[in-house]
Amino acid sequence: MMNAQPTTAIRPFRIDVPQAQLDELSARLRNALYPNELPGVGDAYGVTADRVRGLADYWLNEFDWRALESELNAYPQFTTEIEGEDIHFLHVRSPREDAVPAVLIHGWPGSILEYLDVIEPLTNPADAASPAFHLVIPSLPGFGFSGPTRSTGWGTRRTARAFVELMVRLGYERFGAIGNDAGSMVAPEMARIAPDRLLGMHVTQLFSFPSGDPAEMADLPEEDLAALGHLQWFMDNKFSFNTLHSQQPQTLAFAISDSPIGLLGWNSQLMGESLDAEFIVGNTAIYWLTGTAASSIRFYWEDAHDTERTPGPTTVPTALCMFKGDFQSMRRFADRDHKNIVSWHAHDVRSMHSTSANDAAGHYAAHEAPEVLLADIRQFFARLA
Repeated sequence: MMNAQPTTAIRPFRIDVPQAQLDELSARLRNALYPNELPGVGDAYGVTADRVRGLADYWLNEFDWRALESELNAYPQFTTEIEGEDIHFLHVRSPREDAVPAVLIHGWPGSILEYLDVIEPLTNPADAASPAFHLVIPSLPGFGFSGPTRSTGWGTRRTARAFVELMVRLGYERFGAIGNDAGSMVAPEMARIAPDRLLGMHVTQLFSFPSGDPAEMADLPEEDLAALGHLQWFMDNKFSFNTLHSQQPQTLAFAISDSPIGLLGWNSQLMGESLDAEFIVGNTAIYWLTGTAASSIRFYWEDAHDTERTPGPTTVPTALCMFKGDFQSMRRFADRDHKNIVSWHAHDVRSMHSTSANDAAGHYAAHEAPEVLLADIRQFFARLA
């Protein structure tokens, strides 16, 4: 028997979750077992029962999956096979002939929902002087509507290669890359793999760290020292998810694949108090209903065990739009890894929301502060034009 040949076909896609699956989810939420909790300790031991119970109640009694499904289905959606995996994506073209192609890349525990609020302003801006974009918004391999991955190796580098292929397959020879969280790792890797294709990359984090060379630390600017302090706090208090995902994702997978409450508790630990319940539950529901709770966290294992690295710094025009409360990029180390940073802006949206240390205000900037992010994206790409 001949082996089936890989296909490059672009297939239309529509979300249609069976009602029986939604009914079963409701039953699980109603019959959930909650862990005991020590009195008076707040969130010192992790996400609190009060918070998870509140979100679960919203999921069961107020959240309308069919409404979200309809909102997503209002956009053109497709899947295509790349390196043996299905890649799901929204493809929203601008009516403007001068529109710039751009891929928007989410992270974990986010999803394509991160970018819903910026689709219309980017594809069809009210101001004719603002740049317009043809948007491709993929679900990371193993995430959401891309479905569980069936093969190993789907970390940052392989995803970056797939997204370059996706854009070329759609007929975009040159394009921009816009990323957040994991997207802020995938976009730079795309720039290393295909610098001739990227017009520029705009990210909300530049994950550059000290190399261990003492000379790098000499006379470090005060803002970079503060950023290192913030990073150390995060490592000491909030980094367990990364360690577990990187070492034993399959062990955790049993809990978050069997219990929507377990998944909600685990994913919501990185979705702060300032975020609305609709956004938190909507993202969590996508992981649950697509069966990608387990495959999504394997992304971290793949990166932790990837022994190959694309050499050298990036050279394409680069913009950073970071937010106080979120990861604070450090210019000295970023300049080492990215040789063409042309825009570097820091924004503080904490006054709009919670100021809790556990709330990384602005991490989901496209949802939390879309106007701030839109202005930064527009300024950067207008500069490139």
